[in-house]
Amino acid sequence: MILLLEDDPAIADTVAFALRREGFAVEHHGWLAEARERLRRAPAPELLILDIGLPDGHGLDLCRELRAGPLKHLPVIVLSARSDEMDRVLGLELGADDYLAKPFSPRELVARVRALLRRAQVAPTAPAGFSVDGSRVRLDGVLLNLTKLELGLLLKLLQAPQRIHSREALLDAVWGASADSGDRTVDTHIKTLRAKLREAAPGRDPIKTHRGMGYSLEP
Repeated sequence: MILLLEDDPAIADTVAFALRREGFAVEHHGWLAEARERLRRAPAPELLILDIGLPDGHGLDLCRELRAGPLKHLPVIVLSARSDEMDRVLGLELGADDYLAKPFSPRELVARVRALLRRAQVAPTAPAGFSVDGSRVRLDGVLLNLTKLELGLLLKLLQAPQRIHSREALLDAVWGASADSGDRTVDTHIKTLRAKLREAAPGRDPIKTHRGMGYSLEP
């Protein structure tokens, strides 16, 4: 799901239509307070499209808050009527992954969304201690004896280390969107996976629980 924070209804409708036409789920809010409240609830969005000038605050304040909190790895695209170089630099320095000046092409925005999501899904290097060879995963040199579902969960977490994966996203990725399972199923398999990781590497607990949000894999 893509979270869109934009107070101009015409722009919001155009962006939402372009993204939904390409198969993305979009949730729109027009106020900073609404977006902050939504980001505190699970499941976390996959990407945030953020306007700067909002009725109740500055969008870059939210970007700065995200980079200091549990959603620090959430991809962010900033939309702004300001196209000066210094405004772009400021947005990127405050944590935005991309900056698009208004007016913009909806097609270009969709392309940038796809590119950011691709980068977010690919981990350049496995966290220290992990090695992956097809369906064989080792931790500190010890081959992990995992079930198919435990392996699926671990590989999904390894795709984006330190990124918070919601239970819903893990369920869809490992069990499939039509699976007749729920959050408790994910929690149960995370528990057994965590036990096997501890057995292979005593003293290490790389899977971190984020209450109400999901799980991440930490170095």
